[in-house]
Amino acid sequence: MDGKLIVAFIPIAFFTYLFHEFGHWTLGELSGNDMILSLNNSSPRSGYFNGDLPALLSAIGGPLFTVLQGLVFLWLTGLTRSIYAYSLTFCAVFTRFFSILFGGIDRQDEARIAFMMDINKYLVAAFVLAILALILWRAMRLMKLELKALGYFVILGVYSVLIVIGINTYLD
Repeated sequence: MDGKLIVAFIPIAFFTYLFHEFGHWTLGELSGNDMILSLNNSSPRSGYFNGDLPALLSAIGGPLFTVLQGLVFLWLTGLTRSIYAYSLTFCAVFTRFFSILFGGIDRQDEARIAFMMDINKYLVAAFVLAILALILWRAMRLMKLELKALGYFVILGVYSVLIVIGINTYLD
């Protein structure tokens, strides 16, 4: 792990947060809502969705795009064996784990999706996290990384996420 990777991790975290919110924005727009997008939020400009299905689709958009990011960069990791592609895979996985575990499950997209679908709030979170865990496991195998390396990435991930959250709080 070198200085360039450490410095690159902060913009990777910003990209990951924006891409997740872009998922909410995209599905919200496609379902007929005029959406606004920021670093850690996407919502209808009017303050409400034009129906239950558009609200559900927009809620699904964030986790869906996070899984998509993980899959695309898993593929690029396999293709290039690049630690930067792996970092984008890792960040997609880590940000959801971090948000769900430390941000409070009730405040997360997965709980909102479960509520709208009238299912257990942990079911959607477990499903998303299981998919992301498999993506990360595969990426680690492709890169031949050991658990010690994962520890370093977790530390980088925590610092990067805290920087993003801090800047987002400052901008609000």
